[in-house]
Amino acid sequence: MTRGLRIVFVVISVLVGAAHTDAAHAAAAHTSAGPKLKSRNVVLIVCDGLRWQEVFTGADPTLLNEEAGGSWTPVAELRSLYWADDVNERREKLFPFLWKTVATAGQLFGNQLRGSKAQVTNPMWFSYPGYNEMSTGAPDPAIDSNEFGPNPNSSVFEWLNASDEFAGKVEIFGTWSVFHEIFNEKRSHLPIRSGATLVDGADHSEAGELFSELYRTTTRLEGEDPYDSFVSVALHRHLEKHRPRVLFVGFGDTDNFAHAGRYDLVLAAAHHFDEFVGALWRQMQSLPEYRGKTTFIITADHGRGSGLVDWKEHGVEQPGSENIWIAVIGPDTPALGERHDVPRVTQAAIAATVAAAVGKDYAHAKPSVAAPLPDVLAAD
Repeated sequence: MTRGLRIVFVVISVLVGAAHTDAAHAAAAHTSAGPKLKSRNVVLIVCDGLRWQEVFTGADPTLLNEEAGGSWTPVAELRSLYWADDVNERREKLFPFLWKTVATAGQLFGNQLRGSKAQVTNPMWFSYPGYNEMSTGAPDPAIDSNEFGPNPNSSVFEWLNASDEFAGKVEIFGTWSVFHEIFNEKRSHLPIRSGATLVDGADHSEAGELFSELYRTTTRLEGEDPYDSFVSVALHRHLEKHRPRVLFVGFGDTDNFAHAGRYDLVLAAAHHFDEFVGALWRQMQSLPEYRGKTTFIITADHGRGSGLVDWKEHGVEQPGSENIWIAVIGPDTPALGERHDVPRVTQAAIAATVAAAVGKDYAHAKPSVAAPLPDVLAAD
């Protein structure tokens, strides 16, 4: 073999070897994350800006008044609905599904009063950076605005949808129209129903026409964004005919009413959120495709400030906005309930946990992302 031919042969060998390596990496991207789990479906549910304080201690007594809480609801009525002297009873009144079901059969992180911290790692402490962090597995300091535009980062939902197993089985639902940008609809080709696209205009059934008319004639708080109840109804109707395996569901009323300074409506929205999550859990458990095979991960995109004023806002100017909460329930989640005296967990861990819940190793495929939440998934 001449020297020139040897050089060509070596180059071709290197290129072929690199191609095989890339193919191996691509194949490994969607391999099993470990021992086989019972869970085959996963739902990530986010309640925008819901504080850990309400989740773990219930209604804030300092805000149950007209002055600090901006309430239009009589204080006596609020106390009847949401107040109890015992903190466990109080939080259960506000979040019966979280505390009667998730705390019994799953796990909750983030009660700082019991030595459990759940925090964002992005430096902004508001929505777009938070949704990016939880869905991609890493913060991006360049994302510094809710008007950032199309997300340059690929999410775990896009990654799963690119696999043969999950192609066409990953869907996004939410109130916030910005989800179209956060999940980069044009690049990811994920089906995203949020904002004005939440309502299916092609549904000309009697119920579909009524749903469209209600959306058209309802005065909304912000632009095209519907209320949480519309997301709940749209999702329930969708699941009557479709069976996605991976879902993102984003609710926004708690954040909107907090910014409006209406603590009475924050409490109502938080209570309804719990109701919507419980109804979705029961609906999915009633279907053979989901029963005993589905994991819910429930969280918030950011926290909020504390005190008589800062509870309305969030961001680096409102200390405490970096603190969130995370709950997990599913067939592979050990029933450890409210976690206490445990190491800090982060929002970035959610992406890999979403993948792990359906047996996929996102952190191996993307070494720069956070590992899954500890101890929340365990095969028999």
